[in-house]
Amino acid sequence: MDTNETTKASLEDVLQAAKAVTSRFPNEYYQQVDEKEGFPEEFAKAAEKAGLHAVMIPEEYGGWGLGVTEASVITEEINRSGGAGAAIHAAMFAMGIVVGHGSEELKRKWLPQITSGDVRLTTFALTEPDAGTDTSKLATTARLEGNEWVFNGQKVFISRAAYTDLMVIMARTSPSPDPKKPGLGISCFLIDIRDVDPKRLSMRKIPLLFNHHTYELFIDNLRVPEESLIGEEGMGFRYLFDGLNAERIVIAAECIGDGRWFIDKAVKYANERVLFGRPIGANQAIQHPIARGYAHLEAADAMRWKAAAAYDARAENAPALANMAKYLAADASWELAEACMQTHGGFGLTKEYDIERKFRDNRVFQVAPVSPNMVLNYLSHKVLGMPKSY
Repeated sequence: MDTNETTKASLEDVLQAAKAVTSRFPNEYYQQVDEKEGFPEEFAKAAEKAGLHAVMIPEEYGGWGLGVTEASVITEEINRSGGAGAAIHAAMFAMGIVVGHGSEELKRKWLPQITSGDVRLTTFALTEPDAGTDTSKLATTARLEGNEWVFNGQKVFISRAAYTDLMVIMARTSPSPDPKKPGLGISCFLIDIRDVDPKRLSMRKIPLLFNHHTYELFIDNLRVPEESLIGEEGMGFRYLFDGLNAERIVIAAECIGDGRWFIDKAVKYANERVLFGRPIGANQAIQHPIARGYAHLEAADAMRWKAAAAYDARAENAPALANMAKYLAADASWELAEACMQTHGGFGLTKEYDIERKFRDNRVFQVAPVSPNMVLNYLSHKVLGMPKSY
C-alpha cells in the first residue's frame, strides 16, 4: 500500500470512529440541549470514551498519535451531524501545547489521565477584558513563591470552564525585556482546578446568543504547584501560537461541517417545498445562493486540507495557511447559513426546523477564535510584506 492509500485508509478509520459516536446523537438531541440551555454532556462523555479528544496525543501516553489532519476530520463530522466540535476541541489543540513544549514529568502525569477520560481538559484560558486580540497586553500575573505559582487576574469568554478538570492558562510572569517583543515574559501553565477554593477561582456564566457555556473567571491568589509551568518561563507567547494554528484548522473544519449541514437542509427543503405549482428549488433565486455557497465551501475545504498537511509537516507557511483556512471556511459557512435560512423563509426562524440553532452557533466563527480583520492584518503584514497596521 502506497503512502496516499495509507493516509486515505487512516482518515477513513478516523471518520468511521467519529460517525460511530455522532450517529447516536441526532439533531433532536442538540435541540433538546439547546432548549434547556444545557451542556451536551452525554455527547462529550461518549466522544471522550471513544478517544476522539485524544487524536493528537502520542500513543505512548494512550492517544492516537495522529495529527491535526485527523483531528479536523473529527470536528467536521461533529458539526456536520448537527453538533459542535467545541465540546471536545480544546483537548485537541491545547494538548498540542503540552505535548510539544511540556516537560516529560508533566506529560507523564497528565496525558494518560486525559486520554483515559479520568480527567477532562475542555478549556483554554487566554482572553481578558482588556486584552482580547492584543494578547501581549495580558494583565493576569503569576509569581513564584517558594514552590508555588500565585495567580491573580481576570479572564473572559472562557468556554466550558465549568466542565473541565484541567485548564491551560496564560499569565505574565515577568515584564518583557524587549519593548519590540511585548509577548516575552508571558508563560503557559497546565493547572488542576478540581477542589479549588471558589474564593480563589470563581466563575460567572456569560449569557450569549448561542449555547456555548462561556464564563468570566476571577482569580485571587490562586496557588498551583511549580511544576504546572509548561516549557520555559516567559516563552508561553511562542507556544501559544503553535496551539492557535491548530485551533484555526480544527475550527475551519467545524465551519466546513456546518456548511455541509446547511447545504443538506437547504437542498432537501428546496426540492420538497412546492409553491406556484413547482418546487422552489426550480427557481434560480433559490438555486444560485446555495450553489455559490457550495463552490466557496469546496474552495475553503481545499485550503483546510492544505493547511492541515502543512501544520503536520511543520512547514514554514503553516501559520498563513491555517489563518486562510479559518477565514475562508468561516465566510463560506456563514454564506450557506444565510442561504439556508432564506430558503426556508419563515420556517427557518422556527425551532422545529432547527435552522435557527445552527444559524446562531455558526455566527461565532465570524468573531472567534480570530476575527477576519486580524487574519487580513496578518496576511498583509507577515505574508505580503506591507507595513504593520496593528
